[in-house]
Amino acid sequence: MKILMLTWEYPPRIVGGIARVVNDLSKRLIKDGHDVYVVTYKEGNVPYYENDKGVHVYRVDNYMINPNNFIDWTMQLNFNMISKAAEIINKEGKFDVIHAHDWLVAYAAKTLKESFGIPLVSTIHATEAGRNSGIHTSEQKYVNDTEWMLTYESSEVIVNSKFMKNDLQRLFGLPYEKINVVPNGINTTAYNGVEKDYDFRRKYALDNEKIILFMGRLVYEKGVQHLISAMPKILSGYHDSKLIIAGKGGMLDELKRQVDSMGLGSKVYFTGYLNAKQVSKMYKCADVSVFPSTYEPFGIVALEAMLAGVPTVVSDVGGLNEIIEHRVDGMKSYAGNANSLADSILELLLNPQLCDKITKRARQKVKNEYNWAKIAQDTYFTYEKAICKTMAERQKEQIIQEKAKKVRKESEITSLLNFKKRQAFA
Repeated sequence: MKILMLTWEYPPRIVGGIARVVNDLSKRLIKDGHDVYVVTYKEGNVPYYENDKGVHVYRVDNYMINPNNFIDWTMQLNFNMISKAAEIINKEGKFDVIHAHDWLVAYAAKTLKESFGIPLVSTIHATEAGRNSGIHTSEQKYVNDTEWMLTYESSEVIVNSKFMKNDLQRLFGLPYEKINVVPNGINTTAYNGVEKDYDFRRKYALDNEKIILFMGRLVYEKGVQHLISAMPKILSGYHDSKLIIAGKGGMLDELKRQVDSMGLGSKVYFTGYLNAKQVSKMYKCADVSVFPSTYEPFGIVALEAMLAGVPTVVSDVGGLNEIIEHRVDGMKSYAGNANSLADSILELLLNPQLCDKITKRARQKVKNEYNWAKIAQDTYFTYEKAICKTMAERQKEQIIQEKAKKVRKESEITSLLNFKKRQAFA
């Protein structure tokens, strides 16, 4: 197949999880013999065109004028994506399918679909209603409505968890069979050859301290505030423990104030942004990884921790709830409940046998169920469904047009006969 991917982020530009998903999926599709073209936003000193291990990556600027707000910025980006995609289509020929990632590329996807007659598949990675626990402002309503429009215009929709499938069906009234659950994946060889670096570890904790690791964006829905609130109970049960919070985000200053007000300054460390190499090292140094989200469509960080061999604690929401089986390949806690978080973390800190058991099962589960070879096959099957559906719709439309043409012709003949009868009578 010849596939056109539309995304607002692609490495080295990484805003959230979309960049990694598009990158890994595209490269796996290339290995399976498909041609993949990506149109994305150009940020920083990166080339406008790049052959990324077989993936044709085209990057576009935004308009030179400054937008009023983020929604205007997104719309301006869509105009330039349409222009670049049309240029590629005119040069390389028509694509078999367009794959749009989230609402940020919705208008480009819709325009290209209608202009060139290409089947459209969209992946909704998260919803505005989910991120904000509802729709409260006009800007949020606009994003929510754009998400609906993208799913409506798509022949098939992909989500990464059963939770998201139910959420989209509830929010947008989509036909259930139109929504395909294809989980995100991970490079299963990512931690091959990565060993524990003790010098690196000593930058963040003493040798006698157990590292409790949070990795991710510092925003409300990731639940870091509840993990900090759990620390007094954790420290009372296991004093030689330390919370390492790795990542950046809008809540950083607020979380630091929370730590200071609780007198936890010596037991909580904020690393800021870590690059890919540092992330790998950090996972290998951690004793427990914790992802206490209050909203999480999938939770790829949990897969990273599980594959790295770190005992993992998650909250019982969204995709995280589907990834982990409690006390089998990880631990669960009640979302937003610091007491429940502390209990699950302490159980791991105090029970090495349990840690060994769940880490072995967790690593095997990730390799079996979340590898990109399987995920690319499922995605390809969804593309085939979209193409078949589009062809069926075109055939149906053609039949309707032919019937309408026949009816018009019969009507014209009848009118002519009636006219001749009237003339003869006259």
